[in-house]
Amino acid sequence: MLGAGEKAPEFELKDLSGQTFRLKDELARGPVLLAFFKADCPVCQFTFPFLERLHRNGSGVIRFFGISQDSPRETQEFNRDCRVSFPTLLDEGRNGYPVSNAFGISVVPSAFLIETDGTIGWAMESFRKRELEELGTRAGTATFHPGERVPDYRPG
Repeated sequence: MLGAGEKAPEFELKDLSGQTFRLKDELARGPVLLAFFKADCPVCQFTFPFLERLHRNGSGVIRFFGISQDSPRETQEFNRDCRVSFPTLLDEGRNGYPVSNAFGISVVPSAFLIETDGTIGWAMESFRKRELEELGTRAGTATFHPGERVPDYRPG
């Protein structure tokens, strides 16, 4: 898996509405968080509501994008069940998971904060409380509520 300090690979994918997402175009507008997932992954189902919280409550400096390794139908169901409102891109197996492979993904969830210069500024594999708290600080909001019981780590 690529890590902080490395250059993110340039790519383009379609979103659920068929629009083309180009990383370079989005980075021209500010930092981008890419969160890779599979719909049937229990750790993804656990993690994505926290990402949604950061998306909704953050300062808007970071723009969030999910990257699904599933079909559009399965992805829509995941977004509905996990209440994900940020845009989701499709990196399907029938296409060989080109973007997941370019980022070196072997475990989901995996997430990357891409800075405007294309450098990975933050990366997380599986669920890691401390890393999500760091992302929340960067996003301008708390990741977890006071008293919320959250494990330190859940393997993907």
